Amino acid sequence: MREIIFDTETTGFDPASGDRMVEIGCIELINRVASGRTFHAYYNPQRDMPPAAEAVHGLSTNFLKDKPLFAAGVEPLLAFLEDSPLVAHNARFDFGFLNHELKLCGRPPVSMDRMIDTVAIARTLHPGAKHSLDALCTRYGIDRSHRVKHGALLDAELLAQLYIELTGGRQIGLGLAREEAKESGGAEHAAMTQVRPVRPARVFAASAAELERHGAFVATLDKPLWLEEAQTG
Repeated sequence: MREIIFDTETTGFDPASGDRMVEIGCIELINRVASGRTFHAYYNPQRDMPPAAEAVHGLSTNFLKDKPLFAAGVEPLLAFLEDSPLVAHNARFDFGFLNHELKLCGRPPVSMDRMIDTVAIARTLHPGAKHSLDALCTRYGIDRSHRVKHGALLDAELLAQLYIELTGGRQIGLGLAREEAKESGGAEHAAMTQVRPVRPARVFAASAAELERHGAFVATLDKPLWLEEAQTG
């Protein structure tokens, strides 16, 4: 089973008011295990970065001014996403910005049927608790000490670990792993289907010398039980 964990950074909270997506980071999971494939891109929002947003993710207007427009980089992104389920934290926010950018460049939106929201999962598992990414990483012992500011790929990496924990940990789906990895055609299947060397059968038969020593030992036994059973049987 292939899933994509993703996160976005933006100029604000509302694409309808002119806010734009400036960064996206994606992690590929195969059977709840990171495959090592990622996608990461920055985009020029064609507007200034508000100071409040820059304080969150550290992406300035000057840094983004020479980055490509979303429309110029949409093909590699869509090729990476394919038709896989998309997992995000507070997913409606990220889906909203992604679909807004797709609309601006004349592309169809990503279906909301593909959305998996880890906030909704966390609320079911831990009602009444804090459900921020930071709080949940603390709850599940996920190291985020290297996270000074928000970053789309870094947050996606943390979310991938959290999603695995929220959905049962790393032991989930072991019974199906082989067949699903085979269908995915990835390196995981190759690792599972390695040809192991055939070892010759071990010989456990006693040698003539061992049989002779055994017979000599049995002869020294005084009234062994098996002889008594044979005589009374």
